[in-house]
Amino acid sequence: MTGLAAYNASNITVLAAQNNLDSYIQTFMSKPVTDVEKLRKNQNSMRTKMELLVMKTQADFCRALESLESDGSFRVDRWSRQEGGGGVTCVLQDGQVFEKAGVNVSVVTGTLPPGAVQQMRARGKKMDQDSVPFFAAGVSAVIHPRNPMIPTIHFNYRYFEVENQDGSTKWWFGGGTDLTPYYLDDEDARHFHKALKAACDKHDPSYYATFKEWCDNYFNIVHRDERRGVGGIFFDDLDTPNQNEAFQFVTSCAEAVIPSYIPLVKKHKDDGYGYRERQWQLLRRGRYVEFNLIYDRGTKFGLYTPGARYESILMSLPLNAKWEYMHEPEAGSKESQLLEVLRNPRDWLADARA
Repeated sequence: MTGLAAYNASNITVLAAQNNLDSYIQTFMSKPVTDVEKLRKNQNSMRTKMELLVMKTQADFCRALESLESDGSFRVDRWSRQEGGGGVTCVLQDGQVFEKAGVNVSVVTGTLPPGAVQQMRARGKKMDQDSVPFFAAGVSAVIHPRNPMIPTIHFNYRYFEVENQDGSTKWWFGGGTDLTPYYLDDEDARHFHKALKAACDKHDPSYYATFKEWCDNYFNIVHRDERRGVGGIFFDDLDTPNQNEAFQFVTSCAEAVIPSYIPLVKKHKDDGYGYRERQWQLLRRGRYVEFNLIYDRGTKFGLYTPGARYESILMSLPLNAKWEYMHEPEAGSKESQLLEVLRNPRDWLADARA
């Protein structure tokens, strides 16, 4: 990994944090949220490992996108949160390739208010008090390309800790990567799912099928009876088999983002399209907005958190979208073919396994 960082499979150690942390953080889009000296002193802490991972993931993905963009670069917005921690939001708008691309890192601490605690209890988390000290670190991205033939990608990988009254700590990881095309390309979907399956298979051969089904069920616009896209993987509350192995798995998933998506952008960025395709893209973006504002758990959790930074939370929304009353695509059209798959999720790797 270019000598900047390496991960030991048996004992995960960010070598950059041990040997040359200063040089390593120079590769990030911004300096870390946590003071560098604190990171250096706590290099074996999962908090430190996760912060370095999300900062590296953000930087690698932003630079991969910028390498394809002929008109524009990411605006880097480093912010702090009065209640504790902060983040780095990177946004590219009005580019030739990417109409809006956002890649956000947050590393926050504080106390969960009763509303957020109740939301977590509803997910089966046992909280023994109404206000819980917490730590959270994550990276999330949503990319809205200009060309309707390029799909949108979303990914999010995160780590969470809460502290009980007796001083004990509970921790878990969550995240996933999913693809939202405007026009169906079976080869694209297979490529995308194959990259995610390879990341899962490094750790547990049961992960891909389990997390693929979870993704199909989670990214479901219930009131439309449509999935948001062609799926991917999604998981939450991952606390097995142990902390280091769970971190290894999340690392593999984060490293799979670029090879799963960048080839699709290169393949389609110069494809031709017209007014009809653009209008369909705007309608599908409207569906994206509906899911994020009505169903997305991360969006709602962020809005519940004291000191929430709304610009970063709503970064996932597209620059342009459209809602048309009672719209239904023409039978047999390419648009209706996509809708059929969104209503009936497919096993994209069935042919490969056969």
